[in-house]
Amino acid sequence: MRKLNLAAMVLSAALVTTPVLAGETPSAPGAEVYIINLQDGDTVSGPVKVLMGLSGMGIAPAGTEKENTGHHHVLINRVPFGEGPDDAEMTENGLFADDNHKHFGGGQTEATLELPAGTHTLQLVLGDLNHVPHDPPVISEQITITVTE
Repeated sequence: MRKLNLAAMVLSAALVTTPVLAGETPSAPGAEVYIINLQDGDTVSGPVKVLMGLSGMGIAPAGTEKENTGHHHVLINRVPFGEGPDDAEMTENGLFADDNHKHFGGGQTEATLELPAGTHTLQLVLGDLNHVPHDPPVISEQITITVTE
């Protein structure tokens, strides 16, 4: 019995101290977000056009309160979502908007990115009406592309 109580305390502590990288807005079961026109390892010329796909949910502008909808965010040149030191803060307060975090809160499904020549990573994260990832988060695989001049 004592071992069982100890195991329960350890599990409880782990649950309290482990960041949960999802907001309160539920995502639809099986929802997926993906980059349509680029594959991992592609070499492209700039500017880079990104076509953003979503299945199992719908796109709506930021601020729109409608079940099973969200809007795209492109993460550029950063660790995969869930591994970054600021990801827990972004999950609580909304995804950042800076050179590494592009918001498409108007409901856009394509974007043109001005990336310098070189190697870059891209990943999509679906945000809810408040730019917070859904629960569970709807994120794409991170891809690496090379941009030529």
